[in-house]
Amino acid sequence: MSTPARVAVFDTTLRDGEQAPGYSLDVSSKLAMARALDSLGVDILEAGFPIASPADSEAVRQIAAGVRRPVIAALARTRSQDIEEAARALQPAERSRIHTFLATSDLHLSAKLRITREECLDSAVSAVKLARTFTDDVEFSAEDATRSDRDFLCRVIEAVIDAGCTTVNLPDTVGYATPDELREFFEQIIGRVPNSGRAIFSTHCHNDLGLAVANSLAAIEAGARQVECTVNGIGERAGNCSLEEIVMILKTRSDSYPYHTGIHAEHLYSASQLLSSIITFGPQPNKAIVGRNAFAHEAGIHQDGYLKERTTYEIMDPKSVGVPETRLVLGKHSGRHALKNRCEVLGFVLNKEELDAVYERFTTLADRKKGLMDDEIAEVVRQELGRLAQATAQ
Repeated sequence: MSTPARVAVFDTTLRDGEQAPGYSLDVSSKLAMARALDSLGVDILEAGFPIASPADSEAVRQIAAGVRRPVIAALARTRSQDIEEAARALQPAERSRIHTFLATSDLHLSAKLRITREECLDSAVSAVKLARTFTDDVEFSAEDATRSDRDFLCRVIEAVIDAGCTTVNLPDTVGYATPDELREFFEQIIGRVPNSGRAIFSTHCHNDLGLAVANSLAAIEAGARQVECTVNGIGERAGNCSLEEIVMILKTRSDSYPYHTGIHAEHLYSASQLLSSIITFGPQPNKAIVGRNAFAHEAGIHQDGYLKERTTYEIMDPKSVGVPETRLVLGKHSGRHALKNRCEVLGFVLNKEELDAVYERFTTLADRKKGLMDDEIAEVVRQELGRLAQATAQ
């Protein structure tokens, strides 16, 4: 079998992720998160948008100075001031990337930027050439690429590659594409651009329709070899492609997706937890991979199956992503097997009569509560054992 293709992970938690309302990070928090992303093994760490504010520029500078392994990237519009500020902030980096962007769709050109296609093309080429005077690693993003005229988009891509761009990012900026559309889009663009072999193609998908991860997978299948993503899927509006989800899909379903990343999956949960502590709220409980309930079971049938053989209801070992252990949530849907197991963990070895009595009392209480804590279960056991002992004595 051939060696699986390597997909570079471009993390933009500290840039696109921070742009979401309520997600602002100070310099020290950004540096702490950057170190966690370094431990996680991301290939490119987009540290911020230096022209946005002095604090953002300082955060990029401190990350560039203190985080040495990954490529440190900074975002810049196709303006000389942006690119020069990005270059200043990145100056301490061991390896740096200037990531410049400009919209290419007619909608954005006319309604937002109010420039012509030719002005767009000239601006993109000039920006890449200027960025190349500071670093040999330059990424160009064609904002709203998936809604752009393809003939014009191909002209822009060919021109920026000729100007020295080494990575071409084709974002689904508003999360409008479907997987089939995005697969065909990448295949056609890569096939039509004559110098496409001189650049890495990247995918950056938003989650407005809940398709960011699926679309990113489709782009990878079509030839993209960089995926842009964020921890917990944070980002503008409904967020970005979730780093932990795309990584674990490639890892768990390598039979269908023969690609691999350099991510150390055992650090996924800790990175998620750190981000949640910094921004003061975490992902929804049922969030794949890192949500509170991702490795939790309450239904009795599921708990029984899990206790007999973990893989009956878990396709991943929680420890593989850094989750300490599976949680068996004891509530009204739980069965005797799970209750017996929990009682043994709490130090109570029950015979059938005792377990039946405890289970009957447990289900009565669980009907009135979302779930019973360990101390509450222990108290039920003690009460029922006492009642049975009293009945036997009489």
